[in-house]
Amino acid sequence: MPIPPAVPPRVLTVAGSDSGGGAGIQADLKTMLALGVHGMSVLTAVTAQNSLGVQGAWELPAEAVRAQYRSVVDDMGVSAVKTGMLSSAALVETVAALLAATDAPVVVDPVGVSKHGDALLAAEALESVRTRLLPVATVATPNLDEVAQITGVTVTDEAGMRRAADRMLGHGPRWVVIKGGHLPGDPVDLLTDGSQEHWLRAPRHDNRHTHGTGCTLASAIACGLARGQDVPTAVRAAKAYVTGAIAAGFALGAGIGPVDHGWQLRNAR
Repeated sequence: MPIPPAVPPRVLTVAGSDSGGGAGIQADLKTMLALGVHGMSVLTAVTAQNSLGVQGAWELPAEAVRAQYRSVVDDMGVSAVKTGMLSSAALVETVAALLAATDAPVVVDPVGVSKHGDALLAAEALESVRTRLLPVATVATPNLDEVAQITGVTVTDEAGMRRAADRMLGHGPRWVVIKGGHLPGDPVDLLTDGSQEHWLRAPRHDNRHTHGTGCTLASAIACGLARGQDVPTAVRAAKAYVTGAIAAGFALGAGIGPVDHGWQLRNAR
């Protein structure tokens, strides 16, 4: 008799939909497919979104988010969870409670603004992010705008990244990745748990088509954790994957195009 294939690691994304396909749930699932895990999803919001920005956003009710999560996790199990757009305090608190009762590593991408500067997190939800969501995170992955929202720290250099990391860790995540791609020079990210420091550097590619980088990085980290990698190994591998995806990003529409989630698959042909 044929041997049934082994079940791959299962990674669940809890995030909003990007109708343009470059970020959000769509980017997460593409990343998971590219990295060889089984992707599952809990939809938190629907956006009308393209290369020019976000034209509209509609949040799902908390009970719909809770039902999706329980439906998937209770039947299929989960090896790691990644969170993205949670636009209200009610959603943040609902998801945080679900995560606290789930025995799996959690990657929190504390989405606050889109690539185009559109607000994706209500101001009144920030305290829930600080006190409910970040404490259940294995890894949190804020960019510099999100660091400023959450901690009040404005980062202008690498010393500021270290201060921001300390402030973020004070809210409870086990590890934090401070993403420094918006600073001048070659991109550098800081991964730390307060005792270990890992500075992750990469060349800056001359490519403006970077829509979806934050979602993609967080999802790639979750894929590594689902495979049993430790946090530094998972983050380094995710950084390499995203760097390649940025290099292969392509023009789509009249604005900022997406990264190429399938670049490794095409290079392997």
